Amino acid sequence: MSTPKTVARKFKWSLDFTQRNKAGSSDIASPPGYNPAAAQNYTEISKENDANHLIIKKLWDVALGPLKQAPMNLFIMYMAGNSISIFPIMMVGMLIVRPVKALFTTQSTFKMIEGSHAVCQKLVYLFGNIVNILLALYKCQSMGLLPTHSSDWLFFVEPQTRLEFYGGGMALL
Repeated sequence: MSTPKTVARKFKWSLDFTQRNKAGSSDIASPPGYNPAAAQNYTEISKENDANHLIIKKLWDVALGPLKQAPMNLFIMYMAGNSISIFPIMMVGMLIVRPVKALFTTQSTFKMIEGSHAVCQKLVYLFGNIVNILLALYKCQSMGLLPTHSSDWLFFVEPQTRLEFYGGGMALL
C-alpha cells in the first residue's frame, strides 16, 4: 500500500490536498507581497476604466456610422439606375433626407459625450453626413434633376441641344 510520501516521491509535480491547514481558512498560503485590500481596489479601478473605455468605443462607433453607410449608399445608387422613375427618386430622396435629419439631431445624438474625444467625434460624424449628402447630390446631378444650365433658370435662354445621340453602342448623327 502506498503512502502519501511515496506518491510525492513518485510524482514530483503532484500536490497532496488530503491534509488540511489548521492555521487559516485557505489550504495554500498567500504569495509574498499579496494584499487582498489592494487587489479589491485594483478591480474597482479597472471596472471604472473598462466602463469609460466602452463608452468611448460606443461613441466612436456612433461617430463613424455615417462613413460606414457611404459604401452601402454607393451600392444603392448603382442599383437604382439613372432613369427618372419612382424607385430611383425615392432612393435619392432617402439618401438626402437621412443625413440632413442626422445633422439636425447631432446635439441630441452626442448629449452624453464628454472628454478629450468629443470634438473629434462630432467632426467625424458631421463629415460622414456631409459625404452622404454629397453622394446624393451627385446622384441627382447624374439623373439630371439639378438645374446646372442657364436654360434651367432663365426662360429666354434656349436649352442645350445635343449634337450626338448614343444608342446600342453606335453613334447616330
